[in-house]
Amino acid sequence: MPQASWEKPVRVAFAHIGTQVVNGPFEALALLTDRWPDMRGPNFVRARSACRAALDGRRTPEEARLQFEQAVSEAQSHLN
Repeated sequence: MPQASWEKPVRVAFAHIGTQVVNGPFEALALLTDRWPDMRGPNFVRARSACRAALDGRRTPEEARLQFEQAVSEAQSHLN
């Protein structure tokens, strides 16, 4: 299966991981699963599901990107 990537990468900055550039749903899912600061929010859950669906071909990578961006905003608001 070819690796899906986003047209525009997402830059994520959290104190515990520094700044990271995420290029697609596979990288986003790895970050959400292994290094996410707050694994409880509704946008986190939707982003994780959307990334899995994009990797399975059930959603587009860009749909997953939008959900991931919302999860980033949600996590950053809870950290401040």
